[in-house]
Amino acid sequence: MSNAKAQKQENIVSMFDDIAPTYDTANRVMSMGVDISWRKKACDLAFDYYGKENIEKIVDVACGTGDMMGYWKKQAQKADLHVNSLVGVDPSNGMVDVARKKFPNFNYHISKATEIPLEDANADILSITYGIRNVMERQEAFYEFNRVLKKDGLVVILEFMKDENKNILKKIRDIYMHKILPYVGGAISKNLAAYTYLPDSIENFVTIQGMQKELEKAGFEMLHTQSFSMDISTLMIARKK
Repeated sequence: MSNAKAQKQENIVSMFDDIAPTYDTANRVMSMGVDISWRKKACDLAFDYYGKENIEKIVDVACGTGDMMGYWKKQAQKADLHVNSLVGVDPSNGMVDVARKKFPNFNYHISKATEIPLEDANADILSITYGIRNVMERQEAFYEFNRVLKKDGLVVILEFMKDENKNILKKIRDIYMHKILPYVGGAISKNLAAYTYLPDSIENFVTIQGMQKELEKAGFEMLHTQSFSMDISTLMIARKK
């Protein structure tokens, strides 16, 4: 990683350390709670694609305050599936501290997405929700996800994707993302810069088609792509070949 990329990555981690105490509240207010349905849908579809009643390990990368891990557990219980171990990986100590308080029975590692401290072919499902946009070495992370997953294991991604084909609804979405969201998040967190970063990072991000190519290059086969709520959020599920 170049020095500039390394510094940017450190700045992002520091930013999440700073907003960790108010992160959950800001998320719920800004999304009006609709992100909960996106997360549940991701879990349910992944379980359907995986097709096993006993799952040894689910790893959530960029786990933040642990929300997605909680939904993996809740949706597994609802589907009468057994998950032996839930593991969270995140470089932000502040975010993981919040996660540990919310979900003390899960396992955690303070680590980058490109350096997951697990053995090869160790996980059944690996998720990253609204976190891959913050990984500077995205292609290297996808190779690392492939390494950690068992053969036929699934990678599950929820993310705000760049969209080059903008209709009137997407323009309205952009107004919300750029003109309203930063000030709502900034007011809650007392960190305007952190929530200005969010829409800016989407504009500079990859398209759905671009990410599909990156996943395929890393050894994955695309199974499912779906966008929600005026294409604000996109779900991608791919299988390790």
